[in-house]
Amino acid sequence: MAKKSKAKTKKNGTGAIPKIKAFLKSDKFRYTVGIVLFLLGLYLLLAFISFLIHGSADHSKLDISWRSLVKNADIRVQNKAGKTGAFLSELFINRGFGLSSFGFVYLLIVTSFQIFGRPLVKYGRALVFSLILIFWVSVFLGLIVSGFQSNSFLYLGGKNGLFLANWFSSMFGYVGALFLLLCALFLIILFGTEKFAPWLKNLFPKRVKAEPKEALLRDEDVKLGELIEQDNSISKVITENNSVETVFEPDQDELEIEEKFDVSAIKDHVAKKMEDSATESEDDDLEMTVEKVEEETDEHFEGTIGDTPYDPTLDLSNYKFPTVDLLDDHPSGSNEVSNEELISNKNKIVETLRHYKIEITKIRATIGPTITLYEIVPAPGVRISKIKNLEDDIALSLAALGIRIIAPIPGRGTIGIEVPNQQPEVVSMRSIVSSKKFQESTAELPVVLGKTISNETFLIDLAKMPHILVAGATGQGKSVGLNAIISSLLYKKHPSQLKLVMIDPKKVELSLYSTIEKHFLAKLPDDEEPIITDIQKVKNTLNSLNIEMDSRYDLLKKAHARNIKEYNAKFAERRLNPEKGHRFLPYIVVIIDEFADLIMTAGKEIELPIARIAQLARAVGIHMIIATQRPSTNIITGVIKANFPTRIAFKVASMIDSRTILDTPGANQLIGKGDMLIAMGSSMTRLQCAFVDTPEVERICEHIAAQQGYPTAFLLPEYVGDTEGSNLGTDLNNRDELFDDAARVVVMNQMGSTSMIQRKFSIGYNRAGRIMDQLEAAGIVGASEGSKARQVMVQDEYSLEQLLNSL
Repeated sequence: MAKKSKAKTKKNGTGAIPKIKAFLKSDKFRYTVGIVLFLLGLYLLLAFISFLIHGSADHSKLDISWRSLVKNADIRVQNKAGKTGAFLSELFINRGFGLSSFGFVYLLIVTSFQIFGRPLVKYGRALVFSLILIFWVSVFLGLIVSGFQSNSFLYLGGKNGLFLANWFSSMFGYVGALFLLLCALFLIILFGTEKFAPWLKNLFPKRVKAEPKEALLRDEDVKLGELIEQDNSISKVITENNSVETVFEPDQDELEIEEKFDVSAIKDHVAKKMEDSATESEDDDLEMTVEKVEEETDEHFEGTIGDTPYDPTLDLSNYKFPTVDLLDDHPSGSNEVSNEELISNKNKIVETLRHYKIEITKIRATIGPTITLYEIVPAPGVRISKIKNLEDDIALSLAALGIRIIAPIPGRGTIGIEVPNQQPEVVSMRSIVSSKKFQESTAELPVVLGKTISNETFLIDLAKMPHILVAGATGQGKSVGLNAIISSLLYKKHPSQLKLVMIDPKKVELSLYSTIEKHFLAKLPDDEEPIITDIQKVKNTLNSLNIEMDSRYDLLKKAHARNIKEYNAKFAERRLNPEKGHRFLPYIVVIIDEFADLIMTAGKEIELPIARIAQLARAVGIHMIIATQRPSTNIITGVIKANFPTRIAFKVASMIDSRTILDTPGANQLIGKGDMLIAMGSSMTRLQCAFVDTPEVERICEHIAAQQGYPTAFLLPEYVGDTEGSNLGTDLNNRDELFDDAARVVVMNQMGSTSMIQRKFSIGYNRAGRIMDQLEAAGIVGASEGSKARQVMVQDEYSLEQLLNSL
């Protein structure tokens, strides 16, 4: 029984120690200690200040011991911190270190913030140098005022400072002690601050030891001659070497040159050499004629060269850009990631990795608007693939969706674990449009998409992309992303500099922008609607853009310009003749909202002109942005992927869809609501897309539409489709013997397709295709609509028989 009791006691004893250790390591104990130190610092500050004011009245009452002071309730002090504060002030200031005791208040407050996890300064350095300064100030004040302390209640340096000052004075004398203290202060400032050493270096610049000019010129004659042969602008070389020290950190060779040569002497020598050279050339009989070749202008057009540069914005000189006030702020409240959440996630990640015997040496957190990136450095010998395979286990331990592991992070040498925040932040369009990065951008087509993990505004230049593919499941932010791209272009570009071609098969997504038709939109001459929704008009528009592209390339060829930027610069300088067909070329951005519907309806008739534009149109300022919610391989084909290097992926349903868009998994692990990945070449960045609501887009469009615009929308070249005359060459007098039977089958089924004729009559595809062309020429079926069945134009068999008899 005794053994049991003893064992139980031992078990309880061993169990209590871990609990105590756990309590000492807990956040509760840490915050308790931090608050106590902070309040103690404030209490001492109040006591010290009150002691300086009321110390003379309380001085006589503080000569007794602390115990006597506490027991005697009749003793009253004027110190605002009470008897305790008065006694502590007497203890620290008069009996301790004098006025330098205020340094202890500073240390207490700094230590409390360090415990809270919000360091105010570098704590180790602050602690060491604060203690050293407390002793130094105490001794210095004790030495300075040691002669007139008798009539005052206050010891400015404290009794400790007075004692040390007297000791130093006895050892080195008053002046020697003062000199030692000043030397100590110099060392404290030198090692305690980072800017003092550079200030001293600028105050006492290094002087180059100059050698006699004659000797220098004799020794370096050959070297200077070599320099003159290599580069006629020797003065520029010398000037650069002379100013290296103020701009960059010079390397060893440059330092040796500066120490060896007297720069002014070299310059004088070079000037003398050049004068001698000029004198010799005058005596020479050879003459040299320099002919200046003037740059040719387009077809010798010189009528207006030298006039004021052409400004395309003068067509609408009163146009006012949209203001930031048109956008809402979308406050997200106090959605900051708490310290507890960061520490909890860190501990769970470390614990999960240790379960699989994976040790890490370092971990760092970067807080973003939607996710927090935890960067870990694994211990030597740990395989990266082992951590990559723990994605689901880490997600389980954190009880979070959308865990994504980047192994490794390019250029950093760390492994990244992206964890969604418990309270994601809304990134408003207003916050990124008003950012300094966007306002001061000099990009040709600046587009702001949102904010990165490190809360930086993410801006791209569409002119350099040059085309963007956007994909994502329904409701994950794809349409909002398109609105953010369009809005950022409207905020930065004048109507004369940018035109938009909007294709919207769904008919409702881009209809908001129809009001700015006469400012920013482009369309075919015969189109009534500014937003293109009809499939046949889409094909005509894309082919018209191909004609516009070829026309622009012809203009660039005549102007000897490689791209639209060079061409417009020459045109603005009035070096190109408008009478020869030259004109200012605005950028054209083609926006297709639902690409999958176009491909399913028209197939190659849509894909081929888009591919041609994507391959060639970058140099002439035509750029494409296509969006789809079906990122499958039959929609995003190899031709499309090859010509759209910049791809944006919102959340998708599967890893296969992610690989289709980005060629890598990751988009299936996003958390939705604007969380996106953008791939540009080999780099991939995770962003929180800016949120711009429908009323905000309406206000922007109303602001633009209320101003003076052009008479019409920007008219694209006219394109005559193949449908009008595609079957004019079909000879109905030489009809196939199955023509009548095929016409009856088509009308009876009210569906016209080549494959149906193949099956019904057991004939080959070529013959069935010829019959279908004849049916179209006869007006029985409509034009081809890609993979869809043709429309049957004859409604009943009676009408068909009449038509056949007329043939």
